[in-house]
Amino acid sequence: MNWEVILWACGTVGVLFVVCALVISIMSARNMKRSREAMAKLQQGIKVGAKILFAGGIYGKIVKIRDDVIDVEVGKGNVIQISRYSIQSVED
Repeated sequence: MNWEVILWACGTVGVLFVVCALVISIMSARNMKRSREAMAKLQQGIKVGAKILFAGGIYGKIVKIRDDVIDVEVGKGNVIQISRYSIQSVED
């Protein structure tokens, strides 16, 4: 067996793994940054009177905002409380 060739092959494979790990981590960081920016934009759009869709797939209209809890009217006279972080989209 030629140990020198084996060591060079293992070194090459190791370098390729490191390069792949760096590429994947950079791509993941960029996607997470985009997600954070989208969530920040969504949270800025939350205001009383806005129509929203939240995680359960239910549409409603914001009636009252208190810190992390939002009162949403889902039907005439039906008001429920949801977390502000369960909102998927805001429609003006």
